[in-house]
Amino acid sequence: MTPSHRRKLKTLVGAASVIAAGNDSAPDTGIKRAIALAKIAEREKITGLFTADLLQADPAGLAGTTGSQDPLLALAALSQATSHIGLIATVSTSWLHPYHLARQIGTLDHLSGGRAGWNAVTSSVGEENFGEGALPPPEARYARASEFIEVINALFDANQRDAVQRTASGGIRIDPAKLKAIHYRGDYFQVAGPLNVPPPPQRRPVQFQAGQSEAGVSLGARFAEVIYTSQPTFEAAQTFVADVQQRARRFGREHNPPLIMNSFHAIIGESDADVARRLREKHERINYEQGRLRVADMLGGELDLRDLPLDQPLPAALIPALAQVHRRQGRAAIFRRFALEGLTLRELIIKAEETGHWFTAGTPETLADAIEQRYQAGVLDVISLHGLGQPDQEDLMLNGLLPELRRRDLLDGDYVGDDFRSSLELAPLPQV
Repeated sequence: MTPSHRRKLKTLVGAASVIAAGNDSAPDTGIKRAIALAKIAEREKITGLFTADLLQADPAGLAGTTGSQDPLLALAALSQATSHIGLIATVSTSWLHPYHLARQIGTLDHLSGGRAGWNAVTSSVGEENFGEGALPPPEARYARASEFIEVINALFDANQRDAVQRTASGGIRIDPAKLKAIHYRGDYFQVAGPLNVPPPPQRRPVQFQAGQSEAGVSLGARFAEVIYTSQPTFEAAQTFVADVQQRARRFGREHNPPLIMNSFHAIIGESDADVARRLREKHERINYEQGRLRVADMLGGELDLRDLPLDQPLPAALIPALAQVHRRQGRAAIFRRFALEGLTLRELIIKAEETGHWFTAGTPETLADAIEQRYQAGVLDVISLHGLGQPDQEDLMLNGLLPELRRRDLLDGDYVGDDFRSSLELAPLPQV
């Protein structure tokens, strides 16, 4: 990156579900819709498609459709219907094995021509499906995640680029001598290697990381190329980024700290009156009884809020200390702060609709103001936008917010380079 060039704001949207529904007229309705939306995103020069994931069923319905499909398989399908947009799969470092993931995400990078990325999470749920009696504490999960990423990087870096050659017949020939062992020995993983997938086009698919606990932020500062974080206010974003950059310097990354990604939850309206109407209707649709469960989940999942009055703050004795929370400590910290500020249970339920993410309601111009403030302050590099595939918001996003951001010269006019790493304008990988 030269001093005269500043990276434009990069954009992501969620990849639509490929799942067939019971009331679909045809079993391919889901994948056809997902492909159509992916093509719209690529036409609009969105930088990447993002998939979240949970590794359990969600009987209370708190997570919506998250976890209803396998991200890697869904993105593999979308890779064949697109040609430039990045493809980011959320992957659990707690329940999966790095050798399997290296084969899968490496293959996705080949399938897509160099457009794969993976978002490392330590998972706050799912232990019952993987032989675990209880969720390990955050420190243990992040220690495992650190080894997981070390193994992945070592496997990708060890194989030589010319290990595979195209033959005259159109097939490939692999030289096994150029697929190198790594002999990794850690507390959680022992992996000899070599990886039996030849070097991906990007060498390493782009590394995202999500996690806001103390251990999670350190993991991101050490390894991540993009950190996905929930920062509901501008001031919180400033504090978080300063902390990440300080930690990154301690890991020798003063010249290539992680990019910062926020998920931007917004209500877009045509006018102030339209925004007020949409916001009012949104609040009228809230199921406050389910909302009590959602707030309890945001605070660690161990609270019973069913009998508390909606228009009073939570009793101080109910608000957990962070040390007591083993699931999603970063999210719990956000809602603990809201509760200590005296927000009522009703206000907490409204906040929980956005799960602690950055939320703004406004016209395209006022939303662009909020986005530009964070970008110009250097605390926002990648933004995940919502609205694609939502009938009441898609047009205002595509024909309102995105054009306004382009008018301010905040977005790329086209894809940069030939792969996802280039589109994000990431620093070069270390030499091997």
